[in-house]
Amino acid sequence: MADSTARILILDDDRDVALSAQMLLRRRHGSVLTLDDPARLDALLQDGVPADSLPDLVLLDLNFTPGRIDGAEGLAVLDRLRALARPPAVIALTAYADVPLAVEALKRGAGDFITKPWDNARLIAAVDAALARRASATATARCASSFNLMGDSAPMREIKAMIAGVAPTEANVMVLGENGVGKELVARAIHAASRRAGGTFLAVDMGALPEATFESELFGHRKGSFTDARNDRAGRFQAARGGSLFLDEIGNMPLGAQAKLLTALERREVTPLGADRAEAIDVRIVSATNLIEERLFDAAVFRPDLLFRLNTIVIRLPPLRARRDDIPGLLHHYLSLYEAQYGRPVRELDPGALERLCAWPWPGNVRALRHACERAVILGSQADYRYEDFGLSAPALFPMPVAQAMPASAPAHEEFRLGTLERDTIAAALDKAQGNISLAARMLGLSRAALYRKLGKHGI
Repeated sequence: MADSTARILILDDDRDVALSAQMLLRRRHGSVLTLDDPARLDALLQDGVPADSLPDLVLLDLNFTPGRIDGAEGLAVLDRLRALARPPAVIALTAYADVPLAVEALKRGAGDFITKPWDNARLIAAVDAALARRASATATARCASSFNLMGDSAPMREIKAMIAGVAPTEANVMVLGENGVGKELVARAIHAASRRAGGTFLAVDMGALPEATFESELFGHRKGSFTDARNDRAGRFQAARGGSLFLDEIGNMPLGAQAKLLTALERREVTPLGADRAEAIDVRIVSATNLIEERLFDAAVFRPDLLFRLNTIVIRLPPLRARRDDIPGLLHHYLSLYEAQYGRPVRELDPGALERLCAWPWPGNVRALRHACERAVILGSQADYRYEDFGLSAPALFPMPVAQAMPASAPAHEEFRLGTLERDTIAAALDKAQGNISLAARMLGLSRAALYRKLGKHGI
């Protein structure tokens, strides 16, 4: 697809070749410049030149000096372009005999190569594809920087690419993953890169909505429709009109509530309680659950017809233990964040502590890592951060028997015994709830906020 806003630079010492490509591409793209000497590139890339005036795509010849065929000049330019803070896409231009050289250019970061003389259709297709890839990468980077989708591991690169691809569409998205992996951050990133970015992003904890007030909360009500309905009230669907509605903990909904949600999504309208007519809804749905995916396909747990409405696109977020390469960067980010927040001095992380933290299973994922970093910044007293500063006890997924946790000869301190019992009780509830925080909180008679505090207290 042509992009009339794209800026293209053709760098080739053969002016006839450059002019030919310029005339062809100007029919589809607004700005197409030519240079015949790489030395003239300095003025274009000098410090202080606004980023939005740099080229989006460079067609780069690999040899400039007559008689040279080693490609060293072109590869040097390629290296310089790839080192820019906002590097352009690059397509190498080469003679047929230079294909091995073009392959070397691909290894150094060029996105494609075109042999001269080229086929016009092939050149146009290569340019359009390169610009599309760069636009997708830019959207991904914008999402990641805006919503702390940090990490450059292979799983995270795949997630960011999926977000960039699905965000501009209207497809409903379901985000799967354990507690603490960042499902809401992904939902916000999808909204920010969508056509609805100027609208409202509204998050709803579906697991915390009582079934008795489900319709009122989601669809709204009219004054007098029930005892405490003293005024008209818009529901979440109306409040998010024109934007995105994030339905978190979707797997905790009772089957009766699921049926009501399905009807609203099928009809694209809701009827507030006490109203005599339906109202059209205009929202994009992003949902999330920590349920094991197989359980979503159990009709006794989740309605299949609702599932197929919600999971047009499924994004599966990996647990932190599956992307350990990201742990050092996350630690640095959150330690720096809390140092600034609490006015604490900047300290390094002890190498031995880093090694142990990277090996830790992190059952609470990024959320647990963030809490541990906050604790370390507040309580750490050494010149650098030590492993003990992070307060990590045996993870709840692998609880240590009480008999082993305390030697028989040690005094049975009441505080220690009660703390151990509380931790084990919470771990048992989480296990029974299959990691579902809202359900575990209800089983324990706690609010979600209170349960999160206890998870942080016990390092779960």
